[in-house]
Amino acid sequence: MKKVLLFTTLIIFIIAAFFAYVAYQSIYASNVNTNGKKTYLEIKTGSTYTNVKQGLEKLGVLNDILSFERVARLKKYDQLIKAGRFEIKDGWSNNDLVNALRLGKQEAVKVTFNYARTTADLAGKISPYLEFDSLEMKQLFDDTTFWQQKNIKPELITSYFIPNTYNIYWNTSPKQFAERMINEYSDFWNENRKAKAKALKLSQDEVMTLASIVQAETAKKDEAGKVAGVYLNRLRKKIPLQADPTLIFAIGDFSLKRVLDKDKEIDSPYNTYKYAGLPPGPICIPEIYAIDGVLKNEKHSYLYFCAKEDFSGYHNFAKTYTQHLKNANRYHKALNKRKVFR
Repeated sequence: MKKVLLFTTLIIFIIAAFFAYVAYQSIYASNVNTNGKKTYLEIKTGSTYTNVKQGLEKLGVLNDILSFERVARLKKYDQLIKAGRFEIKDGWSNNDLVNALRLGKQEAVKVTFNYARTTADLAGKISPYLEFDSLEMKQLFDDTTFWQQKNIKPELITSYFIPNTYNIYWNTSPKQFAERMINEYSDFWNENRKAKAKALKLSQDEVMTLASIVQAETAKKDEAGKVAGVYLNRLRKKIPLQADPTLIFAIGDFSLKRVLDKDKEIDSPYNTYKYAGLPPGPICIPEIYAIDGVLKNEKHSYLYFCAKEDFSGYHNFAKTYTQHLKNANRYHKALNKRKVFR
């Protein structure tokens, strides 16, 4: 009987040890294989445990999905789903993976955007980086209640999105993104920039509006300050800006390559041929070089400029209208030669 009892105890011990080993392996042994590649699991807001499993299966990074499920349920992860974009690291155990997902430890995404013509254009540039789609962002841009609460006029919304690279969590909502941009805008307008705007006798909104015109006029960073100087000279002398990009904005057709005399009769506050001073708001989302081009503008006596006839992207500048007409004539001939009539 003693031998039978001893043998039975030994068998039970071996079985228990076996299951303990299996359990240990399930929890702590490596089960993630990314082949050394950076791999991310995106868990959308409102996802279920089933959605998470499907995401992992689609990535194909688990050697044994069943062992992951056992650990997930053991640690009650199926009741603690958190949205986000999570890096899945090569060699992780199920315990490592479940802990990371339970804690919601996600890496921020680098969101980069530059010059954009419209809020719809901006929405299209932002959405590929984050969980929300461009339509959701567009809807926020049209949400007058949200912007009223922020004391931001509709025509000035684009001023608050400073092109740059930002670290933002993937599951950030459109409202959270907008609020982050408003805070970034506040930080951008440091005491130095505020002092420069004050010296120009311009408000921050006016600087952003003028910068948008400079942005639309030249893509050459080394010319932004010179172009800004022309417009500032005209503002001081109360001469209409006569900026073609503002007319194109008023027309709403950004494919136009040439502004005609009939366009200058359009009755719009953005028609800077008809109305002196700055338009009500930005005509695009200007980059930092254009904003600083206004604040650090080049001091000169030019009142006119026209695109160079070599289509280099640079401009010919003039102090007199007579000289400007000569420059404009050369450019118009070049346009005609290329059959660009509109």
